[in-house]
Amino acid sequence: MGTSWSARIVDAPPGSAAAMETVLDRIIAQMSNWEAASAISRFNAAPVGQWMPLPGEMLTVLRAGLEMARLSGGAFDPAVGRLVAKWGFGPDGLTGLSEAPHHPSPWTAIAIEGDRARRTADVTLDFSGIAKGFAVDAMAAALRGLGAAHFLVEIGGELQGQGVKPDLQPWWVDVEAPPGLALPTLRIALCGLSVATSGDYRRFRQEGGVRLSHSMDPATGAPITNDVASVTVLHESAMLADAWATAITIMGHERGMALATRHGIAACLIRRVADRGQEYMTPALAAMLD
Repeated sequence: MGTSWSARIVDAPPGSAAAMETVLDRIIAQMSNWEAASAISRFNAAPVGQWMPLPGEMLTVLRAGLEMARLSGGAFDPAVGRLVAKWGFGPDGLTGLSEAPHHPSPWTAIAIEGDRARRTADVTLDFSGIAKGFAVDAMAAALRGLGAAHFLVEIGGELQGQGVKPDLQPWWVDVEAPPGLALPTLRIALCGLSVATSGDYRRFRQEGGVRLSHSMDPATGAPITNDVASVTVLHESAMLADAWATAITIMGHERGMALATRHGIAACLIRRVADRGQEYMTPALAAMLD
C-alpha cells in the first residue's frame, strides 16, 4: 500500500504479528494496483463486458465503495483508476501516455452480480480511498480472533483502538492540523472507534505553482481544486471512516459536511483560508468532545 503499519497490543497472544502480516498479504493480493497479479489488476485488465469472479473481501470493499458513490453523488468513486493514472498518482507515475476518454461517472460502469463483477465501460478500479481502512478493520478482527482485547492498530495514519492501555487509559490519538495552519491539536480517545484522515499535504505535487492533490474529482476529471486541507472522520468501521473522509474532501466543506451531518457522521474539516486554517465540526463529533 506504499506505507507502513504498526500495532500496540496488551498481552499480545502468540502469533499476533504473523496473523496481521497474513491479513495484509491477502488484502494486497486482492486490492493492490501496484501488483500486476492482484485481483484488482486482473479485473482492470479484463476485456470490457467480461464477468470475473472476485474474492469475498474485494467484493465487500467494492460494494461499500459503490454505496458511498451513491450517497455522495459520485464524489467518492472506486473506479477512478484512469484518473489516478492520468495525473501521475498511480503505480507508473507520470508517464505522459494518453488515457481513455474520461467517463463522467466511472462508478456507474461497474456491475456486480452475485460473486462476480464486470466493467461496462473502459474504467478501472482504484481502492486507495477505502482499502487502508478495510485493512485496519481486518487486522483488528484477526487480533480479536486470537483473543486480544486491548490494542491499537494503524496503517498509514489510519487507526482503530479497542479496549484500554495497561494503565486503564484509553488509546489517546492526536490528530495534527495540516502543516502551516495554526490550529490546536485534536486529541481523541479510540475505544471501539476508528479514525481516518484525508488531506492535501501528504500525497501531492507542485506543477506551475499549483498544488495538485492525489484526490480526484470525478466530476471534472482532475485533482480537486477546493480549499479543503484535511478531513478527519471517526467511525466504528475504519473502512467507512476512510471512505467518508475521502468523500467529504472531494465534495468540499459545504456539501461534504452537510452530507456528513445528515448521516450522523463524526467529522472535522479544515479549510485553507488565506494563510490560516478554519475548522468545522459536525454535531456528531462536537457531541463526542463535550
